[in-house]
Amino acid sequence: MPAFLHKRESFFLLAALVLGAVAGAVLYLSRPTTLRVAVGPRDRVESHLIQAYADALARAREDIRLEVVPCDDVRDSAAALQSGRADLAVVRPDVRLPENGLTLAVLHDEALVVAAPPDSGIQAFPDLAGKRLGLVAHHGADQPLVASLLAYYALTPVPADTAPTAPGSVAVVPLRASEVAAALAEHRIDAAAVIAAPSAKSAARVVQAVESASPGRGAVIVAIPDGEAIVQRLPELQSVTIAAGTFGGRPKRPDDDVKTVGASYRLMARASLSRDTAASVTQHLFELRSRLAAMSSTANLMKAPEFDSAAEATSARLPIHPGAVDYYEREQQTFLQRYEDWVYLVAFFGGGLGSAVAWLGQRLAREQRARIDAVLDRLLAILTEARATQDEAALTALAVEIDGLVIDVVRHARAHSTDIRTMSALILAVDAARAAVAECRRDGAPPRERVGRVLSLHPAGGA
Repeated sequence: MPAFLHKRESFFLLAALVLGAVAGAVLYLSRPTTLRVAVGPRDRVESHLIQAYADALARAREDIRLEVVPCDDVRDSAAALQSGRADLAVVRPDVRLPENGLTLAVLHDEALVVAAPPDSGIQAFPDLAGKRLGLVAHHGADQPLVASLLAYYALTPVPADTAPTAPGSVAVVPLRASEVAAALAEHRIDAAAVIAAPSAKSAARVVQAVESASPGRGAVIVAIPDGEAIVQRLPELQSVTIAAGTFGGRPKRPDDDVKTVGASYRLMARASLSRDTAASVTQHLFELRSRLAAMSSTANLMKAPEFDSAAEATSARLPIHPGAVDYYEREQQTFLQRYEDWVYLVAFFGGGLGSAVAWLGQRLAREQRARIDAVLDRLLAILTEARATQDEAALTALAVEIDGLVIDVVRHARAHSTDIRTMSALILAVDAARAAVAECRRDGAPPRERVGRVLSLHPAGGA
């Protein structure tokens, strides 16, 4: 047994180190998880929403923290997720879909809203053939999206300065929202389009501009009726319904639901993110919705991705993270379920550790008793040897040995808890041995060969 374990202070120090290690492990496991989230562009509503979410998590002291990584564009944020520079990212799938990205939540959908004057003869998207379409673009991917839809209907986009005279050609004219009314009045365009959330102000402004330039102060919301079929060919797009009355007015605009397509902005996580962490991120996002809405109205547009079953969710064209599915299906694990294996291992090994500590304590107590018994035996032997010799040198050696044993007894008493009965026996044995040596020096005794050796309560080199 190592000598330092025989010291009470050393034993307590070892116990303190074990408790400190356990406390450190608990603190490490209970500290918040910090995730890097890439979002761009910097001045769009998605950036404001994610920053508000990060601030709300910090104020609420939740188990998740977000470190916002600003990007110039959603293409860059998707690249950051795919390269591993971010754990989460705001992604627009039709711009770039990271290969390792799984959806946590849909932050908002954007629909292709096409409005035309009632007398234009444009009721559905294929009716744009031979027309001029004004496009109010907010993102570099808006024009490619429109081009993809034109290609689906076998329509050919032509430059803005080209007359759409060829069969099936459509002139796409880039505009600002403030230019829509004038462009319609001057017959530079026949309809106007914008890609935005149907409830967004930007969509309402385009519709109002078309109405103001129309003779009857009306506007037709152009339908894209083949949304589901389009999504099958272009899975990065969304089928969107513009609800009746979305743009208000009397009579309401539109007067019935209008089918169209659009894009979605999604909060995605890397596929390797743990289910528990992904579930927590999704849960906090929706639980804090009311706080986020006070700072960014886009929070009111957040929704869960559509799916019918967990199997369908994880195998969809835009797969959903299993952790998010756990939250949506109310199948999140409890603390005991999450750490069931660890609890079992701690209980198993904790019992073994307790048994080991108990064995160590018994072993130390046994060794201490054995050493005390050896000292007592030696003192009794000195008592016998002292009365069996007249040799002054031998008696002096015995006296020196007794002094050494006394020193060890005192050190032992200071370093270990010793019961009163044992200490009384040691004191009695020391007094008797000293008295015998003193008496033999004074009166003398028959000479006899001295035997024995010097014992110590402490191992060699111990204090």
